[in-house]
Formats: sequence, structure tokens, C-alpha cells
Amino acid sequence: MNRSMQRSLCAAMLSLQGIVLFLTGVVLIGSSELGTGTSLSIGLGLAVLCIVAAGLLRRPVGYLLGWSIQLVSFALGFVVPAMFFLAVVFGALWSTAYVMGARIDRERAERALAG
Repeated sequence: MNRSMQRSLCAAMLSLQGIVLFLTGVVLIGSSELGTGTSLSIGLGLAVLCIVAAGLLRRPVGYLLGWSIQLVSFALGFVVPAMFFLAVVFGALWSTAYVMGARIDRERAERALAG
């Protein structure tokens, strides 16, 4: 079975980012004026969104949701300033997984056609 490298790499990045976003919700409890329930809901909701996006990567909507998560992660920096840095890091990892995964898939397909 020849799995899509783009899908695999992007799913891995979203899984890791889901963990970080959940932990960001925990950090929100002590560092913001949001209540405990709201903070945990934000973190858990974003983590679940990452897992859902990873599951939807067989379709274009999964990648669109993945890009949206990158934007939301950056916007979360206005609440937790450290998220600006983490959002840039995960945005770079997501972009690299997206571009390089597509390149690897394309090269695999060309190699399969050539021989």
C-alpha cells in the first residue's frame, strides 16, 4: 500500500500541534482572566479540531482546516504571547510537511510511471 507522504506528514504535525494546543488551554487557566472551564474548553476544542483535521486529510477540506488551525494558533498569541512563537514554529512545520510531502508524492508517481 502506497500511502500519501503529504497526508502522513501533515497528520503528524496536526497531532503534535493538538497536544501543544491542549496544553495551551492549561496555561490559559493561570495566565488569563478566562475561567478554568473556558480555558480548558479552548485547549480541548482546538486539540480535537487538530485530530478531526488529521482525519479529514483524505479530502481537500482537511488541508483547509489545517491551514485554518495555523491561523487560529497565531491568533491565540494575543491571549498567550508565547503562542506567537509556537504558531510560527508549527506554521513552518505544517508548511514544510505540506510542500515537501506533495513533492515526495509527485516524485514517487513519476518514478512509478518511468519504471
